[in-house]
Amino acid sequence: MVRPLLVTLFTAALLSLSSLCRGAVAAEPEVIDGIAAVVNDEVITYSELRVLSAPREKLLRSQFRDQELATKINEARVAALKDLIDRKLMIQAFKKEGYQIPDHFLDQRVQDIIRENFNGDRNTFIKTLQAQTYTLGEFKKLETERMMVQAMRHKNTEINTIISPNRLQDYYRKHAAEFTSKEQIKLRMIMIPAGASDPAGQKAMAEEILGKLVNGAEFERMAQIYSEDSTRDLGGDWGWVDRGTLTASLEKVAFSLRPGKISNIIALGGNYYILKVEGKRGGVSRSFNEVREEIERKLITEEAQAKQERWLASLRQKAYIKMY
Repeated sequence: MVRPLLVTLFTAALLSLSSLCRGAVAAEPEVIDGIAAVVNDEVITYSELRVLSAPREKLLRSQFRDQELATKINEARVAALKDLIDRKLMIQAFKKEGYQIPDHFLDQRVQDIIRENFNGDRNTFIKTLQAQTYTLGEFKKLETERMMVQAMRHKNTEINTIISPNRLQDYYRKHAAEFTSKEQIKLRMIMIPAGASDPAGQKAMAEEILGKLVNGAEFERMAQIYSEDSTRDLGGDWGWVDRGTLTASLEKVAFSLRPGKISNIIALGGNYYILKVEGKRGGVSRSFNEVREEIERKLITEEAQAKQERWLASLRQKAYIKMY
């Protein structure tokens, strides 16, 4: 006896992926169809593969050329074929377990699509299908299969496990950076090159500049007059700088300065640097209590994905699959 499976998670969407993609490949040269893979007693055709892979290939053609493009397209087609195989396995499992999509579910789905994407105009919906060379029956078949896949994904990713407090806290400790805002400083810099002819004179100049700054000279003005780096005309203004932007020795000094403070002279790579930090922001960690639910959702999602992959792996292992 066929048992109905109550499908609880249907997401609103436009027309099926296949119907949207068909237009994307219409302009390509016609290719003789054939068998791309066999999954148990069903086949996946090259036309199905091209339909799924077309949007990704279009993007790749805008990003790559020549051999690199060919490699990327091949990778995209292999990935698309694997997705189609998994989809076929899920549909077969749905049918094997004796489930079905009730007719009223499908009818409601079609009505929802017409209402949400065609302003309730059924004629426009039908004309859109015809423009994409689909019949209503073909569209309903695609939507039925989509529902089957969604139902089986939902059924095989449900997690009833409660994540223990210790595991949540352990994740928080090991991934503290995820919950800490990016630390930045607003930096100005004066750079005096030592030079090969008179390094002592250049160092003396740097010391003179530092003395003027200590006695109240404007950092911006001193940078415009003396600095030799690319921000000279901006008064040495580097703007907001993230950790990891500066070399390690400059970063150590810069991020240790309090806002408004000026560094001593830093000798680095044959140059002399004077830094001023005008502001600081970020570097603040959210507390465990603030992120507890976020961590729990993440771990539950990871467990659901792992459960689904184990299930799909078992389907693949039991199935006859041949790719051409």
